[in-house]
Amino acid sequence: MRESDVPQEGNRTLDGHRKTVFARGADGRLKAVASAGWEVEEIVTRQAVEDLERLADDARRRVLAGQTSPLEYHMHRLRMDVPLLAQVTGLWQWRIRRHFRPAVFARLSPALLARYGEAMGLTVAALQRVDA
Repeated sequence: MRESDVPQEGNRTLDGHRKTVFARGADGRLKAVASAGWEVEEIVTRQAVEDLERLADDARRRVLAGQTSPLEYHMHRLRMDVPLLAQVTGLWQWRIRRHFRPAVFARLSPALLARYGEAMGLTVAALQRVDA
C-alpha cells in the first residue's frame, strides 16, 4: 500500500485515536503512517467483540448452571482464549481446559489460583465467583 492510500475514513472502535500502519513512501521505502482506520476494519472489530461477549455470556450461564468453572467465564470476559491464557500462565492448554470442570476448579491450590488471578488481573476471590 502506498502512503497516499492509507485509509483515513475513521473508525469508531478507535475512539478518535489514530493507529500506525506501514506503507510505501514516495521513495519506495516502508514508513510508519498514522491512520484513522476504515469502515471494514470497524465492522470486523465489532463482530469479533460481539462474538467474545456472546462466549462470555454463554460461559456465565453455564457457570450458574454448574456446568463450567468461573475460569472459563473470566477468560472470555477478558477477551482471552485458551492458547493466550496458556501462554500467559505458562500452563499446558489441556490443563486449562481441565480446570474448566467445576469439580477440578474447586480443588485448585491457592498458588495456582493466584497464578490465574495474576494473569487475568483479578484477585483470587474475584476469580472464584461470577455475579448473578
